[in-house]
Amino acid sequence: MREADTLRPPQLMEVSADIISTVEFNHTGELLATGDKGGRVVIFQREPESKNAPHSQGEYDVYSTFQSHEPEFDYLKSLEIEEKINKIKWLPQQNAAHSLLSTNDKTIKLWKITERDKRPEGYNLKDEEGKLKDLSTVTSLQVPVLKPMDLMVEVSPRRIFANGHTYHINSISVNSDCETYMSADDLRINLWHLAITDRSFNIVDIKPANMEDLTVFFFLSEFHPHHCNLFVYSSSKGSLRLCDMRAAALCDKHSKLFEEPEFFFFCSFFSEIISSVSDVKFSHSGRYMLTRDYLTVKVWDLNMEARPIETYQVHDFFFFKLCSLYENDCIFDKFEFFFFWSDSVIMTGAYNNFFRMFDRNTKRDVTLEASRESSKPRAVLKPRRVCVGGKRRRDDISVDSLDFTKKILHTAWHPAENIIAIAATNNLYIFQDKVNSDMH
Repeated sequence: MREADTLRPPQLMEVSADIISTVEFNHTGELLATGDKGGRVVIFQREPESKNAPHSQGEYDVYSTFQSHEPEFDYLKSLEIEEKINKIKWLPQQNAAHSLLSTNDKTIKLWKITERDKRPEGYNLKDEEGKLKDLSTVTSLQVPVLKPMDLMVEVSPRRIFANGHTYHINSISVNSDCETYMSADDLRINLWHLAITDRSFNIVDIKPANMEDLTVFFFLSEFHPHHCNLFVYSSSKGSLRLCDMRAAALCDKHSKLFEEPEFFFFCSFFSEIISSVSDVKFSHSGRYMLTRDYLTVKVWDLNMEARPIETYQVHDFFFFKLCSLYENDCIFDKFEFFFFWSDSVIMTGAYNNFFRMFDRNTKRDVTLEASRESSKPRAVLKPRRVCVGGKRRRDDISVDSLDFTKKILHTAWHPAENIIAIAATNNLYIFQDKVNSDMH
């Protein structure tokens, strides 16, 4: 992505009073879905360009809102199950309808989104209100006709995938075969078929016989974008395991292990916490893997397991503030990241409503802020800079002045254009990049 410091926001959307917990574009970028802690899913649709307003293309308006999950209670375990939406994944579009998967901690649901702008009229056996007529009054037959009506978006649950996980679901990933997907909790990864709801196949299980022996657990799993037999999963110790489902039914043995050597002089009480992978994705080409931990974003080559080929410091100035971050629980925040469709730029969130962008070609980076003050249409975002000490510029912000309650954990990038979506607590910011410029 070019000219990341001149992103201009076509529109600011305040979705709801609840905190946004996931953001996801569909495969064409026409639709954008968000999930929140209240169990709601809000879908935005991109408006087409009009002749009277040529600059309006890129704006997203509310398309549909529905309640995906409700709070539940597990009486066997005396456990409350939150309605919070953990992940949303769009399925490739097969017809005029759209489909997406949404999940909370326990249940995955498949939703179908359809449009209806015509209604049938002239039934033989029903009246205008849909009630059955008295058959003795039906003396002739007529052909029903379709009459235009106001556009109506219908969202209907197609399937519910429940009782597949004992522990909280952390991630879901749709396979490139468009028939299966996998879901991962803290100790197991299950493979599901989209047409079968009552059973799944356990492909990875690291639960020990004695839970006291548990030393590592899962965070995320992701399918390869092109090879339906390959997937990767991350562990709490920062390692990545690439598995091939052709090798064995139970993928308890990995094909490749990607793990960075830990230097003894960097070891500390916080080493495992900050090295835990909070997000993992394959590049669009499938050649690289990207991971996000608390302080860095790393790029791994699938052909080199020893160490990452690129490491980008997101907020390295926190390295000496880990104690205070541990006390306020910020050290456990799970930041996501996104990859530009050309695999050239990485975007990830930070604190104080800042988000960072790294250009892999020029090795330049920029810090931008998603705020109401900078969200006017066609306004230009100015680069921000966090000052650790010494001389400060006029617009610099001291590291001690950062607001840790304002954090950007969830981001998304349009699959084909320079449009990004930033979830800042309960606000959704949509930015569009200035075309044909260089990042500086």
